[in-house]
Amino acid sequence: MTFDPETLRLDARGLIPAIAQDATSGEVLMMAWMSPESIRRTLETGRVTYWSRSRADFWVKGESSGHVQELVDFRVDCDRDCLLVLVNQTGPACHTNRPSCFYTAVRAGQEVILTEPLDD
Repeated sequence: MTFDPETLRLDARGLIPAIAQDATSGEVLMMAWMSPESIRRTLETGRVTYWSRSRADFWVKGESSGHVQELVDFRVDCDRDCLLVLVNQTGPACHTNRPSCFYTAVRAGQEVILTEPLDD
């Protein structure tokens, strides 16, 4: 069966959440939004492309920072309302210069920072 991004369950803005996971370690790196067109671009180029809600434009991960995400596998969840992109991540995935955007844990009611920013 041929994949058609238009068959996905998009939100009212025409977007779908996409979770990026390191293909080697399994670490969850980040969550961002994709549109049908950013999905097409990702699948065509192998460079993960998101939709930036704040800039209202396409965002090729690493285009300005060099911290690129090379697509390894592209998955659709059972409800077709969330995506999982397995990637080879170059450099930190988070704009805070951490390996993952999920660096804060809540333990015993307290926020705990798990990783500090990487040195440049």
